[in-house]
Amino acid sequence: MSMTGKPEFLTEVAQLNVQKLSREGSLSLNVADQLEALITQGKIVVGQKLPTENGLCDSFGVSRTVIREAITHLKSLGLVETRRGVGTTVIRAATIEAMPAEKINPTTVEDILHILELRLNIEPAAAELAAIRHDEHDRVILKEKHEAFIKARIEQSQARVEDYEFHCAIATATKNPFFKIFYEQLSQAVIPRAKLMSVEINTSATEKYLGRVLEEHEYILEAILARDSESAREMMFQHLNRARNMYAKYQES
Repeated sequence: MSMTGKPEFLTEVAQLNVQKLSREGSLSLNVADQLEALITQGKIVVGQKLPTENGLCDSFGVSRTVIREAITHLKSLGLVETRRGVGTTVIRAATIEAMPAEKINPTTVEDILHILELRLNIEPAAAELAAIRHDEHDRVILKEKHEAFIKARIEQSQARVEDYEFHCAIATATKNPFFKIFYEQLSQAVIPRAKLMSVEINTSATEKYLGRVLEEHEYILEAILARDSESAREMMFQHLNRARNMYAKYQES
């Protein structure tokens, strides 16, 4: 703590004792796992700020995009919060994940996991191609669909249509008509929340969950518009993989 009582940044990144990463596996999840362990083991305490993005980039030897994705994962676990102009602060020492429903019908969970498995094998490639091939019209549409999702969340809707249309816009931006056809045939059924009955939905938890989805969409969009195909693929994979892992917990319980 400083004399003002405010928590200081961890300025000496080396004291985190983290490991630089190889190019194997998910870089962002590797970073998140290391930081999560430091927090849950009390090596980074509640109220303490994480190093800056640049400091974490240097420490782990990865890009800013990877660090942002890792921080998003920590936020989804309820461990940290980020405030503009302040930084990322540890707010909890134990994980707590926002789940959109208390309980889901087992058959529904199975359907959701099957669809997510399919999407995981198609949409990261779509995001990669969209980053490479999109034109100015696609840029406008992608931004519009992202803004529509933001508006829907503010209005406290489930943002099912807006979620679907954002992903459909990415499929369209691949310039491969079969990606678009695939998405249009599945329609809104590709969005897991579209399969939940209203009685199953936990409204307050869904608000937090949609906040995470929104941030993930922002990183996907940012990578596509920057024509960073590698990051676009990685961000889309993490977005869908986290959803799959979360819904798998319903199956386990």
